[in-house]
Amino acid sequence: MLKTLALALLLAALAADSAAPDWTLQGSDGKTYTSASLAGKRGYVLAWFPKAFTGGCTTELESLRDAQAELAKFDADVFMVSFDAPEKNADFAKSLKANLVLLSDTKGDVASAFGVSNLGGMYAKRWTFYVDKDGVVRFVDQKVNTATAGPDIAAKLAELDFPKKP
Repeated sequence: MLKTLALALLLAALAADSAAPDWTLQGSDGKTYTSASLAGKRGYVLAWFPKAFTGGCTTELESLRDAQAELAKFDADVFMVSFDAPEKNADFAKSLKANLVLLSDTKGDVASAFGVSNLGGMYAKRWTFYVDKDGVVRFVDQKVNTATAGPDIAAKLAELDFPKKP
C-alpha cells in the first residue's frame, strides 16, 4: 500500500507544471549531458525507450531520424533514453544512420526519478517528457506511437509553444 502510494506521488510529481528531476547521462556521442547545462538556455525532450535493436524501438528511432529537419527548427534538444550502455546506443544509432544523441541510464536512477522504470528496473516505459528551459515538465506522452514519434514530437513542441530557432 505504501509502495503504491509512493509511486502514485512520484508520478503525480511529474505531471505537467512540475519540476523535472535533475539528471546527468552519457550520450551515444561520448559526451555527458546534464539537465543543469540546459537550464535557463534550452528546453528538451526525453523520449524513453525500452531497448536498443528491438522492433518498436527501431521504428521509433527511424521516425525521429526522418523528422530531424523538422525537430531542428525548435530551440530544444531531443534525446532518446534507455538503460542500454552508451556503446550499444551508439551502435544502434549508427546502424540506422541516425544523427540523434541517445542517452544511457545504465543504473536506472534517472528512469526511477521520472517514473518510467518498468519490471523492477529491467527496462524503461516508452514515455516522452517535454521540459521547458526553466526545467518545468510541460507534457508527458504515455501513449507514444513509434511509427510517428518524430513528427508527433515536432507537433507537440509547436503546440506547447517551444521557441523556434531564429
